[in-house]
Amino acid sequence: MDTHTPMRLMVFTVMAALAQMGLEITRERITDSVAKRRAAGKDLGGRRPTFTDSQIRSALRLIEAEEPATQVARDLGMSRATLYRRIRELPMPSI
Repeated sequence: MDTHTPMRLMVFTVMAALAQMGLEITRERITDSVAKRRAAGKDLGGRRPTFTDSQIRSALRLIEAEEPATQVARDLGMSRATLYRRIRELPMPSI
């Protein structure tokens, strides 16, 4: 936008102020929403919980018992690829 004239500079300044106000209102609403959800003990989103090696071994036993890997992964709330990766990463049991 050309701001070489006083009128255009004023219009630009007003538009910038309105944009800033919109950002501040959005930030305030998000902060209030997070505070309310936290106070109510509701889920705040974020990273999914990690699964223990024991849970992954149990999933492996289900797969070995011919339960479909896709269904086992879905029941755990992870992708099939993630389940297979976690199975590969399991430490070998010591004998």
